[in-house]
Amino acid sequence: MNEILDSELPKENGAKEVKPIEETSSPDIQPEDTTEELLAENEQLTKDEIIQKLKSFLADANLPARAVVESLKHAFFKIVTAENEKAKTEFVENGNNLDDFVESSSAEEEEFKNLYNKIKEKRAEAFVKEEALKEENLKRKLAIIESIRILVEEANGEEFSKQYNEFKKLQQEWNEIKLIPQARLNELWKSYQIYSEKFYDLVRINNELRDYDFRKNLELKTAITEAVERLQNEPDPVSAFYQLQNFHQEWREIGPVSKEIREETWVRFKEASSAINKNYQKHFESLKVQEEENLIKKTDICEKIEAIDLEALKNFKDWDSKSKEILELQAFWKTISFVPKKLNTQIFERFRAACDRFFEAKAAFFKTLRDEFDQNLAKKTALCERAEALKDSTDWKKTGDELVAIQREWKTIGQVPRKYSDSIWKRFVTACDYFFEQKKKNTSSQHEEELANLEKKKQIIKDINDIPADIPAEEARTKLKELLNLWHEIGFVPFKEKDKIYKEMQKAADAQFDRLRIDKSERRLQAFKSSIEGIVGGEKAKNKLYYERERLMRQFDKIKGEIQTYENNIGFLSVSSKGGGGLFKDMEHKIQSLKDELKILIKKIETIDTNINNEE
Repeated sequence: MNEILDSELPKENGAKEVKPIEETSSPDIQPEDTTEELLAENEQLTKDEIIQKLKSFLADANLPARAVVESLKHAFFKIVTAENEKAKTEFVENGNNLDDFVESSSAEEEEFKNLYNKIKEKRAEAFVKEEALKEENLKRKLAIIESIRILVEEANGEEFSKQYNEFKKLQQEWNEIKLIPQARLNELWKSYQIYSEKFYDLVRINNELRDYDFRKNLELKTAITEAVERLQNEPDPVSAFYQLQNFHQEWREIGPVSKEIREETWVRFKEASSAINKNYQKHFESLKVQEEENLIKKTDICEKIEAIDLEALKNFKDWDSKSKEILELQAFWKTISFVPKKLNTQIFERFRAACDRFFEAKAAFFKTLRDEFDQNLAKKTALCERAEALKDSTDWKKTGDELVAIQREWKTIGQVPRKYSDSIWKRFVTACDYFFEQKKKNTSSQHEEELANLEKKKQIIKDINDIPADIPAEEARTKLKELLNLWHEIGFVPFKEKDKIYKEMQKAADAQFDRLRIDKSERRLQAFKSSIEGIVGGEKAKNKLYYERERLMRQFDKIKGEIQTYENNIGFLSVSSKGGGGLFKDMEHKIQSLKDELKILIKKIETIDTNINNEE
């Protein structure tokens, strides 16, 4: 919780008294109650999605607002109620007595209750700890005020240096204490300001030190004011508003400036702050206009779904095509923000009803396909039996051609019931893979090729070791790079020789790396290429390559985001302000390091792409 300064001057100094800005509770608070919006949004989630959200809340150090959790609870039990009502209806339709129906409690419901109670316990523990911390901080700040009061009363010009240093320590301790009870905020701050001002005004302070302190405080407050003035150009008014709160906290932690400019310094800062607050209010006024536009967009989506002619959908292709359209419209719906509160539930119910109408009709259509799916299952089962009967054959050519023909026939057969889809496919693939793996192991030409590759790689190791020590370093580096690239272009070697030959190559390459002082990035790239080489040709090599590529792409996007953040932050720095130049250079150095890392990632991704193309 931040204490936001609205005035640094007490009445004793002639300035009018201005109450401190109240603390803000958390950055997710909006000007209007969003409970209905939360309910509408969360009602689109499944039970599993709701449970996953609760798990993520528990894993996070900071819990979300209470309204968020309660809206998820409401959405979850709305689904449970709907499921129970459906089960009750089916129970009665099956000829049973309604009084005999007993609602069952699912594992999902028990898991939800357990997670929900844990969140409540965690919130209660956090509240107790925070309240205790506030009370402790209050006692500490009261003790600091008392210590400053004693300093003021015992002010002695002859011992000024000692008293001045003690006063600065008390100020530092005060600024380090953050959370206190809200009800005591104004009272505490006024007392602190009164005695702080008295210390400066009543003690016979050495004029040179006093003026230096005032000048230093003026520099800091001017830098903050300039930053707030630049913040007026921030395109996101919500972000600007919460950044302003941090600047207010920094302002409050800085001591006073000279009496002659206190008022004008504060007025400039206050005017800049007021401009940002006005933009913040205008932003939420503009949201109302946006809500009306959102209503038009959502109404248009509802009309498009309602206009679908279900009678015209005659086959799987038709239903699949329309399903994709519906899913695209649902995805677009999620990108549209809130509509006016009074119409939010109404438009969502209309949207859900239109979607339910389509998918219920689709479910009815696919029920008619059950017989066809059963026939397809019988055909695929027969193909599995044929493949299993051939898998132990050693007639590689004839059996291989026959299995390829069976695989082609498999592709002509349509879908099977979903519950058998994975098992029947695994059974078929297992039989085919077994034959072709045996064929591969017994193909002598491949073994001969691997032996030839082994000899080529041994020669490369010899060539690396034989790079002359007296040729220019740049020529040696080029030669080493060519030899390493040639190594990676050579195919597989016998499996039992793989690790041994790689260690020999790495030893030779490391020796040249050290001699030629090749940088770490080149070493990292060569090591990466070697690790990729270890993947290629192994089990599920293509899948592993794609997985590694996706990991690198996520890392690439993350670093790009970090670069963007640093570049944005540089715009808020003033090089002319004290300390700004050094921080500016540090951030530029960090950006360049991240850009160098991107170059390495690009080369790694290119290496993977080359190997994926070779696999295909």
